[in-house]
Amino acid sequence: MHTSIASSKIKSAYNTLKPIVRHTPLQLDFYLSQKYQCNVYLKREDLQIVRSFKLRGAYYAISQLPLLKKESGITCASAGNHAQGVAYTCKSLKIKGIIFMPITTPSQKISQVQFFGGKYVEIKLVGESFDDCLETAQHYTMKHNMSFIPQFDSENVIAGQGTVAMEIIEDSLLPIDYVIVPIGGGGLISGVGSFFHEKMPQTKIVGVEPSGAASMSAALSAGKPVKLQEINKFVDGAAVAQIGEHNYEQSRIFLEKMILVSEDQVCSTILEMYTKLGIVVEPAGALSITALDEMKSNIIGKNIICIVSGGNNDINRLEEIKERSLRYENLQ
Repeated sequence: MHTSIASSKIKSAYNTLKPIVRHTPLQLDFYLSQKYQCNVYLKREDLQIVRSFKLRGAYYAISQLPLLKKESGITCASAGNHAQGVAYTCKSLKIKGIIFMPITTPSQKISQVQFFGGKYVEIKLVGESFDDCLETAQHYTMKHNMSFIPQFDSENVIAGQGTVAMEIIEDSLLPIDYVIVPIGGGGLISGVGSFFHEKMPQTKIVGVEPSGAASMSAALSAGKPVKLQEINKFVDGAAVAQIGEHNYEQSRIFLEKMILVSEDQVCSTILEMYTKLGIVVEPAGALSITALDEMKSNIIGKNIICIVSGGNNDINRLEEIKERSLRYENLQ
C-alpha cells in the first residue's frame, strides 16, 4: 500500500525546480470574491512556462533519472500538457525524447510540443485513442531500452506537482480554509493534498472532476482504481479513464470532498473567466472555479484557493464552448 508523499520529497523537488519553473502568482480575485462572499485566490498555473503545471512533474521526474538512463533517452505518451512539459525538459537538459501522441491530436498541440522540444524531441503520431498510443509508447520504450515518463502515476511526478502547494503556502498571508484542485489522473491533487495534509492539516482539500470522466469518484466508491467504460473527452486535460494507483492511495487519505461538474457548466466558466477576469483557460483549468457554485453556501467568509491548472485552450473550440454554455444557462 502506498503512503502519502512526504513533504521532504516535495521540498527536494521544489529546490530542484526553483531555477527552472515559474513561481506562479497567487492572486486575490475581486469578482469571484464578491460573487461568492468570500476571499477567492487563484493559483495561476495557466501562467506557467508551458501554460500548465505539468512542467513541474515532468522536469522533476526526468531530472531524477540516473545519468545512463538520461543518455539512453526518454519517452512519454500524451495528447497535451504533459507532452509539452516533457519536451521543454528534453531541450533544457539536452536529452533525446520520443513523444507519442494520438493521431487525433490537434495540430496546434503538436506544433507547441515541437516548439518546446526543438531538435531534442521526435513526435510519433500513433493510435486513434490515448490507450492505443500509450500501449505503443510502452512497447517502444522497452524495445529501445529507454525510460518512460508517466503522466501522473509516479512518486517523482507527484512530488513535482506538489511544489504548487509549497508556493501557495509561501505566498498566502491568511489561514486557508479550502484548496480546490482539478483532478484528471490525480498527480496534482496527490502532491498538493499530501503537502497540505502534513503542513496545514486544518485546510480542507476538495477535488473536482468533470462528470463525464469521474475516475477518482469511481475509485473512491469502489475502494480501488477502476477503469471507466466510457468517458467524455471534452475536458481533455482531465479526461482520464482510470485514476493512477499512487494517486488514489494518497488522495483517499486527505480528500475532504469530491465535486462533479458538467462539461456544459465548465464552458460557462470558461466564458465568464474570459469576459469578467480576462483569463484564458482550458476546460480543465476552469474546473476549480466551476466548483465554487456547488460550494457557495459553505464558503461564505472563508479563504479559498482555486488552482487554475492550465491555459492551453484551442481557439477553434470557441463555437462549441459557446453552444455548450448556452445549453447550460438555458437549463438554469
